[in-house]
Amino acid sequence: MQHAIAVLDSGVGGLTVVKELMRQLPQENILYFGDTARAPYGSRPAEQIKRFTIEVVDYLLQYQPKLIVIACNTATAFALEDIRQYVTVPVIGVIHSGVKAAIAHSRSGVIGVIGTEGTIKSEAYEREIKLHLPSAEVISLACQSFVPLVESGNNNSKEAYLIVEDSLLALRNRAIDTLILGCTHYPFLSGPIRKGIGDGVELINSAEAVVKEVKEIMMANDELVVQNQPTIHQFMCSGSLRTFQQIAHHWLGDQLRYVPVVWRTPRIVSQ
Repeated sequence: MQHAIAVLDSGVGGLTVVKELMRQLPQENILYFGDTARAPYGSRPAEQIKRFTIEVVDYLLQYQPKLIVIACNTATAFALEDIRQYVTVPVIGVIHSGVKAAIAHSRSGVIGVIGTEGTIKSEAYEREIKLHLPSAEVISLACQSFVPLVESGNNNSKEAYLIVEDSLLALRNRAIDTLILGCTHYPFLSGPIRKGIGDGVELINSAEAVVKEVKEIMMANDELVVQNQPTIHQFMCSGSLRTFQQIAHHWLGDQLRYVPVVWRTPRIVSQ
């Protein structure tokens, strides 16, 4: 697993980035770590989020990845710059890419952002949007109940539709034309979110833009695998491996059938 693309998340949400990596860069090895035992990160103190993120990165470095994607929005908001100073390989977060996509799609400049409590309180999305579009109106909403629905595998349940619809009521009467899914768990809830927010709002899943950035960086560093070769993907989680495997198989489907996959529950880090 040397020289793989490493993807880390607080849980299963980063699998949305993995799915896009498999689609755009099928020749690349992928190393994934979901910190499911300590998910969600969104309600934790900033210093704890930084510590957890550094601990996971420390663990992943033994595999000598060529690039690291922090697929957790909360970890990106609080730990991205620390991690970039800590390692020698390129490190990509998800916030910048999501903002670029939202600005490109928005016609009115009224952009909604939903995310965990930590991400919303950090105001990372608002700062990034205003940096590139000072005239934008940003309407943010913390949706703390969304991540547990995904981590438990209940993202398409009747309960999920009810919880999501109730949570998004505060945005229904606002004039947003674009909604950033400011947590990589949230695309798992795209059905309930679409129903809850209505058809006239563009949903922004930053995974596609993140992988485009990954590709550009690896091309610039001459590290992109350009020829067909056997690939192997390794998926690790700190919590229940069975639950993680079920969600991964459901989300990634046939993409896992065509490559060897290693599943592991590593012993790592403090609580």
